[in-house]
Amino acid sequence: MTLVKWLLLIVLVVVAVKQCQHKQEVSLGPGVKVAQAPVQSPLSQAIPFKFEGYQITPLAYFSLQAKVLGREDYRLDRESDLSPTDLALGWLKMSDENVLANIDISQSGRWYYWQVQQFPIPRREIETQSANMHLIPADNEVGGALKRVRKGQIIALEGQLIQAKATDGWSWKSSMTRDDTGAHACEVVYVTSFKIIE
Repeated sequence: MTLVKWLLLIVLVVVAVKQCQHKQEVSLGPGVKVAQAPVQSPLSQAIPFKFEGYQITPLAYFSLQAKVLGREDYRLDRESDLSPTDLALGWLKMSDENVLANIDISQSGRWYYWQVQQFPIPRREIETQSANMHLIPADNEVGGALKRVRKGQIIALEGQLIQAKATDGWSWKSSMTRDDTGAHACEVVYVTSFKIIE
């Protein structure tokens, strides 16, 4: 086998190992792990800036702690220019593994889906205490931390809800409330600080 083929094989093995690590779920036991909802506050000034060839307009300051209910990585869609990873996140009762054991959660096509046989908590609490978030790492440090995230962990992030625009007319705008559902209900977050807590 040539050197090039050996190197290609090594790269494929490393990628496969990392993918398996992402799939390994972390269990922290029953009970509410995040007792506070996300915090959103107005900006005194919204100054647009350029990032990765897009114009980013900040809409609000945003911070949270949350349990990772799922992660999905993207490489081929337009949004992956900015956001390589979506995290489905839960707080309050949606950070309790006793509750989550009764909810089937999945992600696909930049959407977050859930199903239940029987509601462990009221439907509206599932809808308002969890969300799919499109995360835009502001720098390599944030991007590196995001790559290490696994389902079940508790994370903390800070940043801004944003709208991104391109010169060809493409636009991507964050939801501005945690109470909405369906299309356009996801947060688009320019992440300036990201930590894995547990």
